[in-house]
Amino acid sequence: MVPNKGSSVVLTENAEPQFKKLVAPQAGPRKYQIVYRNLLTFGYWHLSAIYGLYLCFTSAKWATIIFAFFLYMFAEIGITAGAHRLWTHRAYKAKLPLQILLIIMNSIAFQDTALTWCRDHRMHHRYSDTDADPHNATRGFFYSHVGWLLVKKHPEVKTRGKYIPLDDLRNNPVLRFQKKYAIPFVGTLCFLMPTFVPVYFWGESISTAWHINLLRYVTNLNVTFLVNSAAHLIGNKPYDRTLASVQNIPVSIATFGEGFHNYHHTYPWDYRTAELGNNRLNVTTKFIDFFAWLGWAYDLKTVPQEAVEKRMARTGDGTDLWGYGEKKPVKDVKDNSDETYYDF
Repeated sequence: MVPNKGSSVVLTENAEPQFKKLVAPQAGPRKYQIVYRNLLTFGYWHLSAIYGLYLCFTSAKWATIIFAFFLYMFAEIGITAGAHRLWTHRAYKAKLPLQILLIIMNSIAFQDTALTWCRDHRMHHRYSDTDADPHNATRGFFYSHVGWLLVKKHPEVKTRGKYIPLDDLRNNPVLRFQKKYAIPFVGTLCFLMPTFVPVYFWGESISTAWHINLLRYVTNLNVTFLVNSAAHLIGNKPYDRTLASVQNIPVSIATFGEGFHNYHHTYPWDYRTAELGNNRLNVTTKFIDFFAWLGWAYDLKTVPQEAVEKRMARTGDGTDLWGYGEKKPVKDVKDNSDETYYDF
Protein backbone atom coordinates (compact mmCIF):
# COMPACT_ATOMS: atom_id res chain seq x y z
CA MET A 1 0.00 0.00 0.00
CA VAL A 2 1.37 3.41 -0.87
CA PRO A 3 1.62 6.00 1.93
CA ASN A 4 -0.62 9.01 1.74
CA LYS A 5 0.62 12.20 0.14
CA GLY A 6 1.47 13.81 3.42
CA SER A 7 4.10 11.19 4.22
CA SER A 8 5.57 10.82 0.72
CA VAL A 9 8.99 12.14 -0.19
CA VAL A 10 9.43 14.53 -3.09
CA LEU A 11 12.60 14.05 -5.14
CA THR A 12 14.63 17.20 -5.65
CA GLU A 13 17.67 18.05 -7.74
CA ASN A 14 18.20 21.79 -8.09
CA ALA A 15 16.46 24.58 -6.23
CA GLU A 16 13.50 25.35 -8.46
CA PRO A 17 12.76 29.01 -9.16
CA GLN A 18 9.27 30.39 -8.69
CA PHE A 19 7.72 29.71 -12.08
CA LYS A 20 4.43 31.21 -13.14
CA LYS A 21 1.67 28.77 -12.28
CA LEU A 22 0.16 26.95 -15.25
CA VAL A 23 -3.42 25.77 -14.78
CA ALA A 24 -4.70 23.08 -17.15
CA PRO A 25 -6.07 23.16 -19.75
CA GLN A 26 -3.63 25.81 -20.96
CA ALA A 27 -1.96 26.53 -24.27
CA GLY A 28 -0.57 29.97 -25.03
CA PRO A 29 0.19 31.37 -28.48
CA ARG A 30 3.35 29.90 -30.00
CA LYS A 31 5.29 29.70 -33.23
CA TYR A 32 6.03 26.15 -34.35
CA GLN A 33 9.56 25.42 -35.54
CA ILE A 34 9.58 22.21 -37.55
CA VAL A 35 12.36 19.66 -36.94
CA TYR A 36 12.81 18.51 -40.54
CA ARG A 37 14.95 15.52 -39.64
CA ASN A 38 12.15 14.13 -37.50
CA LEU A 39 9.58 14.96 -40.17
CA LEU A 40 11.54 13.01 -42.80
CA THR A 41 12.26 10.12 -40.42
CA PHE A 42 8.67 9.72 -39.28
CA GLY A 43 7.47 10.11 -42.86
CA TYR A 44 9.78 7.33 -44.06
CA TRP A 45 8.79 5.04 -41.19
CA HIS A 46 5.08 5.48 -41.81
CA LEU A 47 5.28 5.06 -45.58
CA SER A 48 7.39 1.95 -45.08
CA ALA A 49 4.85 0.63 -42.58
CA ILE A 50 2.08 1.02 -45.17
CA TYR A 51 4.17 -0.99 -47.62
CA GLY A 52 4.83 -3.55 -44.88
CA LEU A 53 1.09 -3.91 -44.36
CA TYR A 54 0.70 -4.53 -48.10
CA LEU A 55 3.41 -7.22 -47.93
CA CYS A 56 1.53 -8.96 -45.11
CA PHE A 57 -1.26 -9.72 -47.60
CA THR A 58 0.91 -10.49 -50.61
CA SER A 59 4.33 -12.04 -50.05
CA ALA A 60 5.25 -12.21 -46.35
CA LYS A 61 5.57 -15.58 -44.66
CA TRP A 62 3.34 -16.33 -41.72
CA ALA A 63 6.37 -16.85 -39.51
CA THR A 64 7.50 -13.28 -40.21
CA ILE A 65 4.10 -11.85 -39.30
CA ILE A 66 3.85 -13.92 -36.10
CA PHE A 67 7.40 -12.98 -35.14
CA ALA A 68 6.58 -9.29 -35.64
CA PHE A 69 3.46 -9.66 -33.47
CA PHE A 70 5.46 -11.15 -30.60
CA LEU A 71 8.04 -8.39 -30.93
CA TYR A 72 5.18 -5.88 -30.74
CA MET A 73 4.07 -7.40 -27.42
CA PHE A 74 7.60 -7.52 -25.98
CA ALA A 75 8.30 -3.95 -27.05
CA GLU A 76 5.04 -2.58 -25.67
CA ILE A 77 5.63 -4.17 -22.27
CA GLY A 78 9.15 -2.73 -22.35
CA ILE A 79 7.46 0.68 -22.37
CA THR A 80 4.52 0.00 -20.06
CA ALA A 81 6.18 -2.15 -17.38
CA GLY A 82 9.66 -0.68 -17.80
CA ALA A 83 9.91 2.98 -18.79
CA HIS A 84 6.47 3.84 -17.46
CA ARG A 85 5.55 1.96 -14.31
CA LEU A 86 9.02 1.01 -13.04
CA TRP A 87 11.41 3.81 -13.95
CA THR A 88 9.14 6.86 -14.30
CA HIS A 89 6.71 6.27 -11.45
CA ARG A 90 8.69 3.84 -9.28
CA ALA A 91 5.39 2.00 -8.77
CA TYR A 92 7.33 -1.17 -7.96
CA LYS A 93 10.93 -2.30 -7.65
CA ALA A 94 12.73 -4.75 -9.90
CA LYS A 95 15.82 -6.85 -9.34
CA LEU A 96 18.66 -6.65 -11.83
CA PRO A 97 17.60 -9.63 -14.03
CA LEU A 98 14.14 -8.10 -14.58
CA GLN A 99 15.63 -4.67 -15.26
CA ILE A 100 17.93 -6.18 -17.89
CA LEU A 101 15.00 -7.99 -19.50
CA LEU A 102 12.94 -4.79 -19.49
CA ILE A 103 15.72 -2.66 -21.00
CA ILE A 104 16.04 -5.20 -23.83
CA MET A 105 12.27 -5.08 -24.42
CA ASN A 106 12.32 -1.29 -24.13
CA SER A 107 15.09 -1.08 -26.73
CA ILE A 108 13.02 -3.14 -29.17
CA ALA A 109 10.36 -0.43 -28.83
CA PHE A 110 12.86 2.44 -29.34
CA GLN A 111 10.97 5.49 -28.15
CA ASP A 112 14.22 7.28 -27.42
CA THR A 113 16.25 6.01 -24.47
CA ALA A 114 14.31 5.02 -21.37
CA LEU A 115 15.92 7.85 -19.42
CA THR A 116 14.71 10.46 -21.91
CA TRP A 117 11.27 8.81 -22.06
CA CYS A 118 11.00 8.96 -18.26
CA ARG A 119 12.08 12.60 -18.15
CA ASP A 120 9.37 13.59 -20.64
CA HIS A 121 6.77 11.54 -18.81
CA ARG A 122 7.59 13.07 -15.46
CA MET A 123 7.18 16.47 -17.11
CA HIS A 124 3.84 15.29 -18.48
CA HIS A 125 2.54 14.40 -15.02
CA ARG A 126 3.92 17.45 -13.29
CA TYR A 127 2.52 19.90 -15.85
CA SER A 128 -0.19 17.85 -17.52
CA ASP A 129 -2.11 19.58 -20.33
CA THR A 130 -0.20 22.86 -20.12
CA ASP A 131 2.64 24.33 -22.19
CA ALA A 132 5.18 22.66 -19.89
CA ASP A 133 3.72 19.27 -20.84
CA PRO A 134 5.84 17.94 -23.77
CA HIS A 135 2.72 16.61 -25.54
CA ASN A 136 0.13 19.09 -24.33
CA ALA A 137 -3.26 17.60 -25.27
CA THR A 138 -4.83 21.06 -25.06
CA ARG A 139 -3.33 21.66 -28.53
CA GLY A 140 -5.40 18.86 -30.02
CA PHE A 141 -5.17 15.24 -31.08
CA PHE A 142 -2.45 15.51 -33.72
CA TYR A 143 -0.09 17.58 -31.58
CA SER A 144 -0.40 15.33 -28.52
CA HIS A 145 -0.16 12.20 -30.67
CA VAL A 146 2.90 12.93 -32.81
CA GLY A 147 3.05 16.62 -33.69
CA TRP A 148 5.06 17.44 -30.57
CA LEU A 149 7.89 15.29 -31.92
CA LEU A 150 7.93 17.14 -35.24
CA VAL A 151 8.55 20.59 -33.78
CA LYS A 152 11.03 22.09 -31.36
CA LYS A 153 10.11 21.90 -27.69
CA HIS A 154 8.05 24.65 -26.17
CA PRO A 155 10.25 27.04 -24.11
CA GLU A 156 8.31 26.12 -20.96
CA VAL A 157 9.26 22.45 -21.44
CA LYS A 158 12.95 23.28 -21.86
CA THR A 159 13.06 25.75 -18.97
CA ARG A 160 11.14 23.76 -16.40
CA GLY A 161 12.57 20.44 -17.53
CA LYS A 162 15.91 21.39 -15.97
CA TYR A 163 14.34 20.99 -12.54
CA ILE A 164 12.64 17.63 -12.97
CA PRO A 165 14.17 15.12 -10.51
CA LEU A 166 16.19 12.54 -12.44
CA ASP A 167 18.95 11.49 -10.03
CA ASP A 168 17.38 8.09 -9.45
CA LEU A 169 17.42 7.45 -13.21
CA ARG A 170 20.92 8.77 -13.84
CA ASN A 171 22.25 6.58 -11.02
CA ASN A 172 20.69 3.44 -12.51
CA PRO A 173 23.45 1.43 -14.28
CA VAL A 174 20.96 -0.29 -16.59
CA LEU A 175 19.59 3.02 -17.87
CA ARG A 176 23.09 4.48 -18.13
CA PHE A 177 24.21 1.52 -20.24
CA GLN A 178 21.32 1.92 -22.66
CA LYS A 179 21.94 5.66 -23.03
CA LYS A 180 25.72 5.27 -23.48
CA TYR A 181 25.41 2.54 -26.12
CA ALA A 182 22.10 3.66 -27.59
CA ILE A 183 23.09 3.54 -31.26
CA PRO A 184 24.54 -0.01 -31.38
CA PHE A 185 22.33 -1.46 -28.64
CA VAL A 186 18.96 0.01 -29.64
CA GLY A 187 19.78 -0.14 -33.34
CA THR A 188 20.52 -3.85 -33.12
CA LEU A 189 17.48 -4.77 -31.05
CA CYS A 190 14.92 -2.55 -32.78
CA PHE A 191 16.02 -2.76 -36.42
CA LEU A 192 18.77 -5.28 -37.21
CA MET A 193 17.71 -8.30 -35.14
CA PRO A 194 14.01 -8.19 -36.21
CA THR A 195 15.12 -7.99 -39.86
CA PHE A 196 17.78 -10.68 -39.93
CA VAL A 197 16.03 -13.33 -37.79
CA PRO A 198 13.33 -13.93 -40.47
CA VAL A 199 15.97 -13.83 -43.22
CA TYR A 200 18.32 -16.29 -41.51
CA PHE A 201 15.87 -18.74 -39.92
CA TRP A 202 13.08 -19.10 -42.49
CA GLY A 203 14.36 -17.50 -45.66
CA GLU A 204 12.34 -14.30 -45.73
CA SER A 205 13.56 -11.63 -48.13
CA ILE A 206 15.47 -8.73 -46.57
CA SER A 207 13.05 -6.18 -48.04
CA THR A 208 9.98 -7.96 -46.69
CA ALA A 209 11.52 -8.53 -43.25
CA TRP A 210 12.65 -4.89 -43.05
CA HIS A 211 9.31 -3.39 -44.00
CA ILE A 212 7.24 -5.68 -41.77
CA ASN A 213 9.50 -4.82 -38.86
CA LEU A 214 8.90 -1.14 -39.60
CA LEU A 215 5.17 -1.89 -39.59
CA ARG A 216 5.63 -3.45 -36.17
CA TYR A 217 7.72 -0.52 -34.98
CA VAL A 218 5.31 2.15 -36.22
CA THR A 219 2.42 0.25 -34.64
CA ASN A 220 4.25 0.27 -31.30
CA LEU A 221 4.84 4.01 -31.65
CA ASN A 222 1.27 4.94 -32.52
CA VAL A 223 -0.32 2.67 -29.95
CA THR A 224 1.80 4.26 -27.23
CA PHE A 225 1.08 7.72 -28.60
CA LEU A 226 -2.66 7.04 -28.21
CA VAL A 227 -2.18 7.26 -24.45
CA ASN A 228 -1.02 10.86 -24.92
CA SER A 229 -3.76 11.76 -27.40
CA ALA A 230 -6.94 9.66 -27.28
CA ALA A 231 -6.62 8.93 -23.56
CA HIS A 232 -6.62 12.68 -22.89
CA LEU A 233 -9.49 13.54 -25.20
CA ILE A 234 -11.97 10.66 -25.67
CA GLY A 235 -13.56 8.87 -22.71
CA ASN A 236 -15.00 9.20 -19.23
CA LYS A 237 -13.63 10.43 -15.91
CA PRO A 238 -14.89 8.21 -13.09
CA TYR A 239 -12.07 9.16 -10.69
CA ASP A 240 -11.41 12.87 -11.17
CA ARG A 241 -13.48 14.95 -13.57
CA THR A 242 -11.14 17.94 -13.17
CA LEU A 243 -8.40 16.10 -15.10
CA ALA A 244 -8.15 15.95 -18.89
CA SER A 245 -7.10 12.29 -18.80
CA VAL A 246 -9.88 9.78 -19.43
CA GLN A 247 -10.72 6.08 -19.37
CA ASN A 248 -10.40 4.64 -22.88
CA ILE A 249 -10.94 0.89 -23.19
CA PRO A 250 -9.71 0.45 -26.81
CA VAL A 251 -6.46 2.20 -25.90
CA SER A 252 -6.08 -0.01 -22.85
CA ILE A 253 -6.49 -3.15 -24.97
CA ALA A 254 -3.90 -1.96 -27.50
CA THR A 255 -1.39 -0.87 -24.86
CA PHE A 256 -1.86 -3.82 -22.48
CA GLY A 257 -3.45 -1.79 -19.71
CA GLU A 258 -2.43 1.87 -20.14
CA GLY A 259 -5.76 3.31 -21.29
CA PHE A 260 -7.36 3.66 -17.87
CA HIS A 261 -5.76 7.06 -17.82
CA ASN A 262 -8.09 8.98 -15.54
CA TYR A 263 -7.27 6.47 -12.83
CA HIS A 264 -3.57 6.68 -13.63
CA HIS A 265 -3.42 10.47 -13.35
CA THR A 266 -5.36 10.27 -10.11
CA TYR A 267 -3.05 7.60 -8.66
CA PRO A 268 0.17 7.58 -10.73
CA TRP A 269 2.06 5.48 -8.16
CA ASP A 270 -0.28 2.46 -8.47
CA TYR A 271 1.67 -0.26 -10.32
CA ARG A 272 -1.56 -1.50 -11.96
CA THR A 273 -2.47 1.93 -13.47
CA ALA A 274 -6.06 0.74 -13.05
CA GLU A 275 -8.43 -0.47 -10.38
CA LEU A 276 -8.36 -4.25 -9.88
CA GLY A 277 -11.54 -4.76 -11.85
CA ASN A 278 -9.71 -3.77 -15.03
CA ASN A 279 -7.01 -6.42 -14.82
CA ARG A 280 -8.69 -8.57 -17.45
CA LEU A 281 -7.42 -5.98 -19.95
CA ASN A 282 -4.22 -5.24 -18.07
CA VAL A 283 -1.55 -7.56 -19.50
CA THR A 284 1.22 -5.38 -18.08
CA THR A 285 -0.10 -5.86 -14.56
CA LYS A 286 -0.16 -9.63 -15.08
CA PHE A 287 3.41 -9.45 -16.37
CA ILE A 288 4.52 -7.61 -13.21
CA ASP A 289 2.51 -9.99 -11.02
CA PHE A 290 4.26 -12.97 -12.63
CA PHE A 291 7.69 -11.57 -11.87
CA ALA A 292 6.55 -10.65 -8.36
CA TRP A 293 5.63 -14.33 -7.92
CA LEU A 294 9.07 -15.22 -9.30
CA GLY A 295 10.69 -12.83 -6.82
CA TRP A 296 12.14 -10.44 -9.41
CA ALA A 297 9.56 -7.66 -8.77
CA TYR A 298 8.70 -6.44 -5.28
CA ASP A 299 7.28 -3.51 -3.28
CA LEU A 300 4.28 -3.26 -5.60
CA LYS A 301 2.38 -0.07 -4.69
CA THR A 302 -1.42 -0.02 -4.79
CA VAL A 303 -4.30 2.11 -3.55
CA PRO A 304 -6.92 0.59 -1.17
CA GLN A 305 -10.24 -0.02 -2.90
CA GLU A 306 -12.10 1.90 -0.19
CA ALA A 307 -9.97 4.98 -0.88
CA VAL A 308 -10.63 4.65 -4.61
CA GLU A 309 -14.39 4.40 -4.08
CA LYS A 310 -14.39 7.48 -1.84
CA ARG A 311 -12.41 9.40 -4.44
CA MET A 312 -14.85 8.35 -7.16
CA ALA A 313 -17.79 9.60 -5.09
CA ARG A 314 -16.04 12.89 -4.32
CA THR A 315 -14.46 13.92 -7.61
CA GLY A 316 -15.59 11.48 -10.33
CA ASP A 317 -18.02 12.18 -13.14
CA GLY A 318 -20.45 9.51 -11.94
CA THR A 319 -19.60 6.77 -14.46
CA ASP A 320 -18.30 3.39 -13.34
CA LEU A 321 -14.68 2.29 -13.52
CA TRP A 322 -15.15 0.92 -17.04
CA GLY A 323 -16.13 4.34 -18.31
CA TYR A 324 -19.67 3.51 -19.39
CA GLY A 325 -23.07 3.09 -17.81
CA GLU A 326 -25.64 5.45 -16.39
CA LYS A 327 -24.15 8.43 -14.60
CA LYS A 328 -24.74 8.90 -10.90
CA PRO A 329 -25.00 12.25 -9.10
CA VAL A 330 -21.61 13.69 -8.17
CA LYS A 331 -20.55 15.81 -5.24
CA ASP A 332 -18.70 19.10 -5.28
CA VAL A 333 -15.01 18.78 -6.03
CA LYS A 334 -12.47 19.89 -3.49
CA ASP A 335 -10.11 22.46 -4.99
CA ASN A 336 -6.59 21.02 -4.85
CA SER A 337 -5.09 23.67 -7.11
CA ASP A 338 -2.66 24.83 -4.43
CA GLU A 339 -1.06 21.40 -3.97
CA THR A 340 2.64 21.32 -4.91
CA TYR A 341 3.24 17.59 -4.50
CA TYR A 342 4.21 15.64 -7.60
CA ASP A 343 3.83 11.88 -7.91
CA PHE A 344 6.55 10.02 -9.79
